[in-house]
Amino acid sequence: MPELVLVTGGSGYIAGWCIAELLRRGYDVRTTVRSAGREQSVTDAVSSVVDPAGRLGFAVADLTADEGWDEALKGVDHVLHVASPLGGAASDDPDALIAPARDGALRVLRAATAAGVRRVVMTSAANAASPSSYATEGVTDETLWTDPEDPTLIPYRRSKTLAERAAWDFMEAYDGPTELATVLPGAVFGPILTTDNIGSVGIVGRMVAGEMRGIPRIGLEVVDVRDLVDVHIRAMTSPAAAGQRFLATGEFMWMADMARILRDGLGEHGRRVSTRQVPDLLVRLVARFRDPYLREITPALGRRNRHSTEKARSVLGWRPRPARQTVLDCAESLVAHGAV
Repeated sequence: MPELVLVTGGSGYIAGWCIAELLRRGYDVRTTVRSAGREQSVTDAVSSVVDPAGRLGFAVADLTADEGWDEALKGVDHVLHVASPLGGAASDDPDALIAPARDGALRVLRAATAAGVRRVVMTSAANAASPSSYATEGVTDETLWTDPEDPTLIPYRRSKTLAERAAWDFMEAYDGPTELATVLPGAVFGPILTTDNIGSVGIVGRMVAGEMRGIPRIGLEVVDVRDLVDVHIRAMTSPAAAGQRFLATGEFMWMADMARILRDGLGEHGRRVSTRQVPDLLVRLVARFRDPYLREITPALGRRNRHSTEKARSVLGWRPRPARQTVLDCAESLVAHGAV
């Protein structure tokens, strides 16, 4: 009988690919949605790449409420907790992201341990294993924890750090068979399954659509969503992954390099991509007076910090694809879906 895996937040970008790949590998899958009305859209998205064939089920549960989680975990062998709470990135209320992320992770873990799940793999972020300043030189690994008390941290970084820290603290006090592993991705790009929720892929969409008339001097560690799913499943199944953090950041690439790849590699569809570099001072001025979203990314201008993925490679045998392929596959998928 196939093992049953629960994927949280089934309507999300990463979760959709997790569901599809688990089904492709022969697992049964149950996924959580915030309302039953979302079930068909999830099924339709997954069906675009794999036939669920009666092996995909649903549970209604929300990270911000206790109801539904015990039922969602019944009979489950493994959990991929990839869901993230909703909340504006530029919210003035830090708890808008922090409390739901931390409390949601604990709700999943309480229900999973009560159900005797074998292993939970939780999606954190490379931002939870980074020096406070991206300008810090050097390559860091999973042994580093971001300081959540640093007042310069944006709410997203603080929420991811505190949520993962709360999960590990919970497991340290827990005495039972359930195991935890965490995966810390970089900037997630790649093909989309649907236009309903494209997550960070929207950056590529804005480039291709010509909405970014200039490119900020920001570097991203590009990881393909399909490779991110692969490392999640490896962390779920490898005996050596229990109790471990794994960075899954992919190849470092400046946004200007991404723009050139799109302009040169997309043919006619790349003609609107701007490759003009915007001075840091202008980005900061626009962020301060006109664009709250930019305020979240200005700390990464001229970024120097990198992350090592040696642990995922050596322990799990993970081999991510080149970032250039990911960026082009992402853009071509957006074009094919009519998203740009």
